[in-house]
Amino acid sequence: MEENKDLQSTDPETQEEAQESSVDELIEKALEAAEDRSDEDDEVSEYNDTASQIADMEDALADSKEQYLRLMAEYDNFRKRTAREKTETYQNASVKCVESLLPVIDSFERSLAFECSDENFKNGMSMIFGQLQEFLTKMNVTEIEALGAEFDPNIHNAIQQAESEEYASGHVCQVFQKGYMLGDKLIRPAMVVVAL
Repeated sequence: MEENKDLQSTDPETQEEAQESSVDELIEKALEAAEDRSDEDDEVSEYNDTASQIADMEDALADSKEQYLRLMAEYDNFRKRTAREKTETYQNASVKCVESLLPVIDSFERSLAFECSDENFKNGMSMIFGQLQEFLTKMNVTEIEALGAEFDPNIHNAIQQAESEEYASGHVCQVFQKGYMLGDKLIRPAMVVVAL
């Protein structure tokens, strides 16, 4: 009871001051909480801005990387195509050169087949022919083996068919003109007679 008396006996002004101080405390706490939330909102907003910037940079990096890979692929294709064209150009030029030289080689072979009374002249012709053969070897030119081989229309040019006891049917029984290849490229097919 005495406590009630103390409460009732307290001055109304004191009660108002107590209430005002508690209201002020509540307002201060609310403001602090609002500031904390504002700071958190600023941090979240700043985080979202940074995350957005990072995402934009990652997209730009991915685009740049894709462009770089495409450019490298195009360059690699260009390099391979250029190397292939260079090789083909060199090979085509070599084929033309050797093709122009083949009639001279044919003439040398025919001339060496005939009898000659001057032995020095014949030896000189043989030496020149040997040099031509060395040149063909250095150029990677090979003679097409035709006599006795099975007829192949890719490397043989059949100009005639003939009866032959020595060779089987469908095989080359006589060679009129030798054929040559440069690597795997045909320079001139062998002109042949095919056995019946």
